[in-house]
Amino acid sequence: MEHPVSEKRGVGPLLPSPPARQPKRNTLARKLLVSLGILLYGAYVWNCTQAIRSKPVAEGVSRCAQSDVLVPEKNGVLWRSLGATFGTGKFKAKAIDWLGGAVRIPTESYDDMGPVGEDARWDAFAPFHNYLASAFPLVHATLKLTKVNVYGLIYVWQGSDPLLKPVVLAAHQDVVPVNPSTVDEWTRPPYSGFYDGTKIWGRGSSDDKSGLIGSLSSVESLIEQGFKPTRTVVLAYGFDEEVSGRQGAGHLASALFDYYGKDGVAFIVDEGGGFVEQHGSVFATPGIAEKGYMDVRVEVTAPGGHSSIPPQHTSIGILSALLVEYEANPYRVQLTKKDPLFSTLQCFAEHGKNLPEELRRTIKRSWSSKKDLHKLEKEILRNPIYKSMVGTTQAVTLIEGGVKANALPEQAWAVVNHRISVISSVGEVKIHDSQLLENLAREFNLTYNAFGTRLSTQADGAPSSGTLTLSDAFHTALEPAPVTPTDKHAAPYQLLSGTIKATYNSHRGLSGADEIIVSPGMPSGNTDTRYYWDLTKHIFRYNHRNSGTKTNRLAGGVHTVNESIEIDAFLEMIRFFTTLILNADEATNL
Repeated sequence: MEHPVSEKRGVGPLLPSPPARQPKRNTLARKLLVSLGILLYGAYVWNCTQAIRSKPVAEGVSRCAQSDVLVPEKNGVLWRSLGATFGTGKFKAKAIDWLGGAVRIPTESYDDMGPVGEDARWDAFAPFHNYLASAFPLVHATLKLTKVNVYGLIYVWQGSDPLLKPVVLAAHQDVVPVNPSTVDEWTRPPYSGFYDGTKIWGRGSSDDKSGLIGSLSSVESLIEQGFKPTRTVVLAYGFDEEVSGRQGAGHLASALFDYYGKDGVAFIVDEGGGFVEQHGSVFATPGIAEKGYMDVRVEVTAPGGHSSIPPQHTSIGILSALLVEYEANPYRVQLTKKDPLFSTLQCFAEHGKNLPEELRRTIKRSWSSKKDLHKLEKEILRNPIYKSMVGTTQAVTLIEGGVKANALPEQAWAVVNHRISVISSVGEVKIHDSQLLENLAREFNLTYNAFGTRLSTQADGAPSSGTLTLSDAFHTALEPAPVTPTDKHAAPYQLLSGTIKATYNSHRGLSGADEIIVSPGMPSGNTDTRYYWDLTKHIFRYNHRNSGTKTNRLAGGVHTVNESIEIDAFLEMIRFFTTLILNADEATNL
């Protein structure tokens, strides 16, 4: 930074005095020499500038370093043998039966379900447990099974070395209910588990019985081949993930914590991202973070009465104005280097073969240039998916008010659903929403209470026209998840990355190190891992499955009609779990 020249008292001038002026000589020649010097200096500066602009950005520095393909060594023969088995028609038929049978047992969970033991709808999970016991006899004969809160399942495959931290493979048993009015829209009945020669159809075939049955299929196959683990493997299956997981994973987490303690687990893999071809390369994006969550209830009360003598604004009218204010003022989206998407974009820039060059340069320069980071931010805002991944979102999802057409509604309320940015917090959302509605609360002369704090919005002594209350609608507010380490020293991430590469290659008969690129990612929703933060710093939301392209959709219909999964994708998931278990068993640095 430039500073103005100044003098210090008592020490004289900062610069020496100039020499005595000499008589001017050869004035024209002097001017020519000065002009030439200026031209030469200008040319020098221009050349330096061009050199800087043309120099490769961050030359020699990788912002998306890739791990090597990781193949089991000690158990290499077993791994190759099982890989060959997974490719046989006999095993394929067995896999079809395993997953199809699981889909045929409806295990729906609902938002309004009461506690286990009080709500009979939970009883639907008992037949599913019976099915698992019959379908996977070796698992149930070998692993220790503990049932938590009746329907939560913890299988422990005890390793021979108790000093090694266990790995946890998680999944959930429940599925989203099938809307009865949509049954006729299904190509195959929603709980048929039908195999059409390519796909297995039905609710849960993709989300998430494929993950649950895939991990059980892997363990059953390993036991059948005589494998005995050195490192303990834990299978943890909740039963209400689709309705926030409080009855299932919430209780499983407590049981696991009581046994293994804080940071007592090497890593956890649960449902999440998969792999997909983008920008000319195949990218796998295991989720390393999750956004926070909060449902804000906006409630207005006002005097009732007969509708023939209405006030200027009813409670419904006031609520409507408040909701318009929400939608007119979305949260500002800001891309920072702390966001997982920034890491994903760096991987696109380094490994995306067909990424436009201008975008590639912008992404790479954004690492050290605020100007390019801002330019990249504007670019991603054009993509609604990227925009929703980065910023805190808001969506009005529920509304209710009034009981009769000719009666003034005394109460009206709505719920605004927020998914909180990884660089924000529940506290920031409360402050933002409270301040957002303050002026309208004053305009409508409402007594304003926001999250337990009364905000003065009316003149002292003036009568209130009603109330406005903001609150946590269901007491389920969730902070953004801790971000899983992904640097070169993060052994679990490196192991997962190498496993993904080995699985992808072996399933296709490939051998290259960069046939698939592994990049940090983030799922759009929350998983059961919200309850497991204390168990480990290394949590990955990843299902090794093709997430789909314009021409190849291996899994579809999640949470809607025609949910299905290709059998080839399911077989690759089994291969992934097998490779992961064997690689973790040989690792000494987890």
